[in-house]
Amino acid sequence: MRQWASACCAILAGLASLAAFAQNYPVRPIRLIVPYPPGGPTDFVGRLVGQKLTEAWGQQVVVENRAGAASAIGTEVAARAAADGYTLLLGTSAGFCINPARGGKLPYDPERDFAPVTLLVINPQILVVHPSLPVRSIKELVALAKRRPAQLNYASVGNASPQHLGMEMLKRMAGIDMVHVPYKGTAPAVTDILAGNVSLMFNSMPSVLPQVHAGKLRGIAVGSAKRSPAAPDIPTVAEAGVPGFEYVTWYGLFAPAGTPRDIVAKLNAQVVKILSQPEMSRRLASQGAEPAANTPEQLARYRRAEFERWRKLIVEMKLQAN
Repeated sequence: MRQWASACCAILAGLASLAAFAQNYPVRPIRLIVPYPPGGPTDFVGRLVGQKLTEAWGQQVVVENRAGAASAIGTEVAARAAADGYTLLLGTSAGFCINPARGGKLPYDPERDFAPVTLLVINPQILVVHPSLPVRSIKELVALAKRRPAQLNYASVGNASPQHLGMEMLKRMAGIDMVHVPYKGTAPAVTDILAGNVSLMFNSMPSVLPQVHAGKLRGIAVGSAKRSPAAPDIPTVAEAGVPGFEYVTWYGLFAPAGTPRDIVAKLNAQVVKILSQPEMSRRLASQGAEPAANTPEQLARYRRAEFERWRKLIVEMKLQAN
């Protein structure tokens, strides 16, 4: 009986210690790993959220860019970090859904190695065409592609990239055939569509919206379920002729698996508060992003659903890694 009582006291003391740890958190700087280079949209969102957390808590949030291997390098660093709340990861749909869905060997498991904190933003993708292509809507594009099967070509930023998969999903849902032209990154793909060497592509708002406003490209639809505040006059693919279509990329905040729940809850509450600020909506909109905060449980379910959706498409396309 005494041993049982002693064990109970030890457990209660441990729980009290964890509660106090979470209540005082953070007491030192936090490292936020962004698994992409400085200057890009992921870096922008990471630094913006980090700045606001620093202001709220008085502890520095240091963004650490660990790029390489399609985000796998930085993601692995975060997965192997101490589960104490002082290392966080800005995870993306590519790193947490598309790369795992392709199979092959990754140095991390998005389900096993991470504790979801909150979804941060969704990034509606815009479908743009070169002005020489005689289409101004999804319906016109589908009609033209059906008249000219496998004659239209589209760009992406690489094989099995989100842009590639988004267009392949459109092809299947609309019943059309177009030729994929992969590029090594956004810049060469945008350069070639501006030159008219390829006809169309999905891309992020910041990458192509200035060219749309300048008349150098024509935006005919956005991939999100609802219209984007960054381009409110451009309809969604679903409303313009392909019901049920949805293609966005997203960023979420994750901690290493085993991070105390109270710390995850504290992080979630603060980031949700930050993302609800009108200033954040305005600054994110400048990058074509939309705040999308939710609960850890909702992010976990969303990630699994997105993984299954892309896995099914990747299997159909036979794009699995060797």
